[in-house]
Amino acid sequence: MSSLEVATAQGTVRGTVDAHTGIRRWKGIPYAAPPVDDLRWRAPRPPEPWTGVRDASTFGPAAPQPRFPMFDIGEGVSVSEDCLVLNVAAPESAGPDTLRPVMVWIHGGAYIVGSGSQPIYDGPRLVRDGEVVLVTINYRLGPLGFLELTSFGDETQTFDTNLALRDVIASLEWVRDNIAAFGGDPESVTVFGESAGGGMVTTLMAVPSARGLYHRAIAQSSPATSIYDAARARIVAEQFLEKVGVAPEDVSRLRDLPVETLLKASNALFDAVPTAAPGRLAFAPVVDGDVLSEYPIDAFRAGRAAPVPLVIGTNKHEAALFRLIRSPIIPIKADAIRAMFSQIAVERPELVIPAEEDVMSAYSRVREKARGLAVARDLAFRMPTVWLADGHSTVAPVYLYRYDWASRLLKALGIGATHATELGYVFGGVRSRKRSVEFLLGGHAVARRVSERMQRRWTTFAATGRPDGGAVDPIWPAWDTQTRRALVIDAGDRVADVDAGLRAAWGDEPLSFR
Repeated sequence: MSSLEVATAQGTVRGTVDAHTGIRRWKGIPYAAPPVDDLRWRAPRPPEPWTGVRDASTFGPAAPQPRFPMFDIGEGVSVSEDCLVLNVAAPESAGPDTLRPVMVWIHGGAYIVGSGSQPIYDGPRLVRDGEVVLVTINYRLGPLGFLELTSFGDETQTFDTNLALRDVIASLEWVRDNIAAFGGDPESVTVFGESAGGGMVTTLMAVPSARGLYHRAIAQSSPATSIYDAARARIVAEQFLEKVGVAPEDVSRLRDLPVETLLKASNALFDAVPTAAPGRLAFAPVVDGDVLSEYPIDAFRAGRAAPVPLVIGTNKHEAALFRLIRSPIIPIKADAIRAMFSQIAVERPELVIPAEEDVMSAYSRVREKARGLAVARDLAFRMPTVWLADGHSTVAPVYLYRYDWASRLLKALGIGATHATELGYVFGGVRSRKRSVEFLLGGHAVARRVSERMQRRWTTFAATGRPDGGAVDPIWPAWDTQTRRALVIDAGDRVADVDAGLRAAWGDEPLSFR
């Protein structure tokens, strides 16, 4: 058997090797059975074994999702419910006798789009320079991954909860059982993700059954408080049933509907839910009392989350992207923000909601037109991250960051270090010799150095649990509630307390829907 042929628990797969980098790749490996027919809206099952050698040279299908021209899931990648596959990339140095740290990437995309095959997640420099084994996964999206139907089931029709979260857990079980054959160390696994993927990471840390499957975690721009209860989830499910023309007592028909019908309904809900209720997402993990027994923010605040080292942070201008693409999922206008505060106050009377004038005092130096963006950024991303870090720092090391770097072009466009702009730096795409349009106004040399530092910190953390990054300065201190020092990632990194004014305005009690 050649080094590209690897025996897994289900059968042998044959990958490819990149002639330029020496990186070995295996794509489209099933980690669960196709969730189709009777398995639609059921927990993932183990994949069927195969005989012979399975070709693993091309990506498997992405999960069913709406297609946006600006969102590239990969050249030639199809879309299918048979999407529970993963991809492995290993450096030349990795082998069964030379195990390397494993980094498992959970993609973002507002819980409705995305894939592990997206070109931006192709990380040859991360794999080669960091000497890590990189795994990227697919999981079910939108209604197929997050719709809560258990309350509509009966003795003849069973539905499971939190399917996407269960998918991620199944992929980590596959990693535990198989990754050593690819040169990865199953005792050194880091889960990392961005946006919805970051939310999956922080949610996963509150899931008792996932403990032991990973040993470190990185959450980039996690919407950590966008988790809902069963009552709210049922409301969305009822709206979904109405849009597809299925009565609650006839819910079994859902398993026979074409995927296109499901996607059409989910697209309508994706826009309608946050428009009617600012700050809410149509699809998100649910506190189901089974996989997830409590809100992750509560688990973190009480020190009950998995006690593993955590890197967590946000981008300086998170919300600017949502204004640019005119997305309703982040409330930006003053009336929408006020409506969101009012809804939280009604739903959670036990909370002391900060007065509007107290909150706005933190933004006195922000241009009036940009204040909505700043408030939305901090309520959706920054403050949940800080609240979470405060609690988790009592049980495990936490390394808090804020990503401030933006190219001249992004600054000229008025979006700066907005949501997801760090991805090309984490995966090293900006280190390519070929300059992208992002650097039409210059800054490529600085960007390459920013990327090198980030990659060194991320991979060192994956290997050791500390993001010191070798010779990278400054030393990134662990977060504590006394000094509150975070790493600011920019053209030159620095360590500072960048959230003092926000904490004074927002308070210490997490604000979120339930």
